[in-house]
Amino acid sequence: MDLAQIMGANVRRERRRLGLSQEQLALDADMKRSYLSDLERGQRNPSVRALGRLADALGVAPAVLVTVVEDAR
Repeated sequence: MDLAQIMGANVRRERRRLGLSQEQLALDADMKRSYLSDLERGQRNPSVRALGRLADALGVAPAVLVTVVEDAR
């Protein structure tokens, strides 16, 4: 699994843990829902700024979003 896929799986897991829709997280992170959807599917390579905005919106450290988690799916 590459880093984009790892981050996508972690963003999805954290979003679901918080009970947020993609639309709500995208609004909170100041990005388009379609971009977030692509990120969650590992189809986009996020910028460092996007990583930071997502981490802030999810209330986690950026490292949480790029760390391999065995049960991330």
